[in-house]
Amino acid sequence: MSKAPGAFIPLNVVILTLSDTRTRENDTSGDFIDERLRTAGHHVVKRVIQREDLEDLRKLISAWVDDQEIDVVVATGGTGLTRRDVTPEAVRPLFTKEIPGFGELFRMLSYDDIGSSTIESRAIAGVADGTLIFCLPGSTGACQLGMDKIILPQLDARTRPCNLVALLPRIRHE
Repeated sequence: MSKAPGAFIPLNVVILTLSDTRTRENDTSGDFIDERLRTAGHHVVKRVIQREDLEDLRKLISAWVDDQEIDVVVATGGTGLTRRDVTPEAVRPLFTKEIPGFGELFRMLSYDDIGSSTIESRAIAGVADGTLIFCLPGSTGACQLGMDKIILPQLDARTRPCNLVALLPRIRHE
């Protein structure tokens, strides 16, 4: 017998776009993530566009992890294979627990859209001291797939049989 769905719990989310060329005017991926989160009922507390620099990126995300008011960071960009793509390298050392299923599921679903090109994505997710961090590729299509098929359902306390929102209190108090 399954439990009845609980109430929706809005989370405080930061959106981070990693790019050397995007601005607020042309950040379609950041716009998409922002719209989806707000429509779902979450609070977008910050939205930042950051150049792809490993040390600066790690410092920025570390500050958000230290901020007890931030529940989730959703990053877009910097997950490819070029020298400038440093998101996984910057974020992975901050994880107290990696969520390997996120990248695996993202690439599996992405295969239906882009075929074997999905191997070029290094999308990752994890928990850093109680903050959920999701790193998506920079394309708006990839953000749509990641948000609609994985992230938003897991950021909804009504998703059954389980979701990340229900785990957050336990993650934070271990």
